[in-house]
Amino acid sequence: MRMNRRVFRSGRVSLATVAALGAVSLIGLAIGQRDEPLVAQGTAPDFAKDVAPVLYRNCAGCHRPGGIGPFSVLNADSVKAYATEIRDAVGTGYMPPWHADGPRGVFTNDRRLPDLDKQAILRWVDDGAKIGNRNALPQAPHFESRWEIGMPDAVVTMPEDFIVPASGTIEYQYFEVPSNFTEDKWVQAIEIMPGSRESVHHVLVYARPPQVAAPAASPASASASAPAPVPAPSASTPAPRRVPPPVSFDRNNDFTDPPRTDTRNASPMRLGNLIGTTAPGTNVVRFPEGTALRVRAGTTLVFQMHYTAHGHESKDRTSVGFQFANAAPAEQVYASNFLNGKFVLPAGQKDVMVPSTLTINEPIKIYGLFPHTHVRGARWQYTLEKSDGTSEIILDVPRYDFNWQTFYMFAKPLELPAGTRITSRAWYDNSASNKSNPDATKDVRWGDQTWEEMQYTGFLYSVNSRRLTPPVK
Repeated sequence: MRMNRRVFRSGRVSLATVAALGAVSLIGLAIGQRDEPLVAQGTAPDFAKDVAPVLYRNCAGCHRPGGIGPFSVLNADSVKAYATEIRDAVGTGYMPPWHADGPRGVFTNDRRLPDLDKQAILRWVDDGAKIGNRNALPQAPHFESRWEIGMPDAVVTMPEDFIVPASGTIEYQYFEVPSNFTEDKWVQAIEIMPGSRESVHHVLVYARPPQVAAPAASPASASASAPAPVPAPSASTPAPRRVPPPVSFDRNNDFTDPPRTDTRNASPMRLGNLIGTTAPGTNVVRFPEGTALRVRAGTTLVFQMHYTAHGHESKDRTSVGFQFANAAPAEQVYASNFLNGKFVLPAGQKDVMVPSTLTINEPIKIYGLFPHTHVRGARWQYTLEKSDGTSEIILDVPRYDFNWQTFYMFAKPLELPAGTRITSRAWYDNSASNKSNPDATKDVRWGDQTWEEMQYTGFLYSVNSRRLTPPVK
């Protein structure tokens, strides 16, 4: 990922303090929770009665016709054909993909299967993967369209196909597309639809509002030969107070990108604010009830496209879909990021930690965190450091997987007072024991390509003082 260059003492550790019910959903998967046994002990499970409900509830969002999964769980015969692979993936926890530790209920998009659901699948496979009475199959979930958010209220598409070559390194490509919004829009959900899922590694979509022209000079000032003198402040006139932004970043937020070698579709001078992303594991962002993200009238969308070659030429024409809120929200959501761009991962080193810090200057709410590294990234941990000197872990990702990246959405937003900090720590494996390591003999620094590295966190937040309507008491 390439970021916008113009953007911006230890205590008891607990995740339980942020566990609660919530209404945010990042991915269009229903997370089912069941307390009763699915299958009576001693009874052989079958697909129709026991397994289909589990898969429909937990897996159909991706494993459906037109979805990103390699087969559809809505087809009993397809599921039976993949029974061994399903057992291995579910048994090891590889599927559904989820890499954070901690109790259930902390994140609304927690994709972990309840234990009883997991046991039902494993028993079904071990007992022969019987289909059962097909007439007993539950009603399959209905998807209005290939869009997970349903039919979008607006779709903005790249103006033309991009031809992805069969081989070679492909520089990040940037496409500027007018939104054609004639009024400000309050966005409730965003989804990015790649034209070629095989070739698109990730997409970042930035919203660049139109620049406001400087006010025209009056006739009198225009004819003046020199600007009017500004009186010096008197001793009794206090100097204007500089108001810090709601959040600020440590000095490692700056970095220098190496010059591009490919000048096609290069980055514009002004990207705007990051509003949407798609990567393996993350595609839909739904903002919490009562909040929305504002996209200004006349905004230009900038698509940052990361393509990878797969041995044959392909075409891509990516789109972004918007679902609008029915009314102005109580709180405006802002999308931002904090990162460390000044690290070096020494050649051959197995466990290198790189930190980055976000400082809270006035009360805010944080709705979600998105950790991102490349193939050397091994784990992440986020610590909330309070002004009283105590701290707690708010997100622990001990099994980071570059192939399944997740925007971890808090069920209950983090209410952070001024003076608190969030420190992210990412650990990297640059040794030969990392089977995904492209070259363990080289030092590694920040860079866009997957053989380089990043220490990047996206986050969604709102500012209490900018609330649009007063809170209900």
